[in-house]
Amino acid sequence: MIRFRLTLLSFLQFFIWGSWLITIGTFWFETKKWGPQDYGVIFSTMGIGALIMPAIMGIIADRYLSAQKLYGILHFLGGIGLYFIPSAATPADMFWRILITMFFYMPTISISATVCYHILSKEGYDIVRTFPRVRVWGTVGFIAALWTVSLTHNEASANQFFIGSAVSILLGIFSFTLPDCPPAGKIKTEKGWMNNLGLDAFKLFKDYQFSIFFIFSMLLGAALQLTNAYGDVFLHVFDKNPNYAHSLVVKYPAMIMSISQISETLFILAIPFFMKRFGIKQVMLISMIAWVLRFGLFAFGNPGDGLWMIVLSCIIYGMAFDFFNISGSLFVEQNTSEGIRSSAQGVFTMMVNGVGAVLGSVVSGFVIEHYFQDAQGTMDWQSIWLSFAGYSLLVAIAFALLFKNKPLTAQ
Repeated sequence: MIRFRLTLLSFLQFFIWGSWLITIGTFWFETKKWGPQDYGVIFSTMGIGALIMPAIMGIIADRYLSAQKLYGILHFLGGIGLYFIPSAATPADMFWRILITMFFYMPTISISATVCYHILSKEGYDIVRTFPRVRVWGTVGFIAALWTVSLTHNEASANQFFIGSAVSILLGIFSFTLPDCPPAGKIKTEKGWMNNLGLDAFKLFKDYQFSIFFIFSMLLGAALQLTNAYGDVFLHVFDKNPNYAHSLVVKYPAMIMSISQISETLFILAIPFFMKRFGIKQVMLISMIAWVLRFGLFAFGNPGDGLWMIVLSCIIYGMAFDFFNISGSLFVEQNTSEGIRSSAQGVFTMMVNGVGAVLGSVVSGFVIEHYFQDAQGTMDWQSIWLSFAGYSLLVAIAFALLFKNKPLTAQ
């Protein structure tokens, strides 16, 4: 019964995000009729929200408030934020409304993992085996939300935000029915000011292996931002080529991209096998190699005889995303003490979805504009994807050399 409740939590957690994340562009351009000049900054709100809020909320969950209660409060406030987004009168107004909403939503990603880990452990489950089976329903929830909005023809409607709002408030209420996940951290004044402020998790950077892990979390977060920012844009470039007018990529780009999410559901379930067979370092290294293939296949793919490359790239995305994000979260859970686990999960989310996402967005935009775009604004997509693949390969080589994969004493 408790596993079903955590499965429902995971499903609703990502249903909220999926209800608007992919379709907000249609709402922006077709309903609001705003231009592209301000659209890009909307996606920076997630990175900004993840820079500070997961770590701060993790401290609160460790020190002051039960994790499931904090989780519920954040979703309730996030639901209110989603409700008011579509009534924004200007692009700037919408930016601030989404940013505030992301301040509430982004911490729930790491706190949801904390709640699941705590309850599963308390109930005697094997976390490595069971958590991926729970988390996979988050991906199913994201897909279900996308299909719900699409099948009800709400891609350009404010209803997509109202759907997300209702589900967020529902999840907030549901969270208060879960078993208690009390704060495990204690304030000990003799430990110094970092302990008093609840910043103990940042001491993990003093450990060589954890510092390397967090640095590569940031670098992989940048890779994730690259595919989020440019994947759909790349597929729409083929619209302008009459040779591909009747191809699946041009007719159904959203369905092609959804293969990535479907792939996630399969690779999440494979994580326990790979973790036990190969270990954490090899699993994370597989993820990095998968990013190389993800970008490399895009470089040579097309909607014609290269369609298989685009489809395979989307399939490989599931491995690239899950094998680092999920296994990385498990790594943090298994190698930190109970009193700082929420904070440590927050730091992990901050490095991936905050620092990594912001750096990936800013640096890639600069590089593309100065090196891979001509005076008419035409982008050299093959060179762009090959440069991203080269970046991922360098990250993989460095990780293989620097990450020691030695047993850790709980911090």
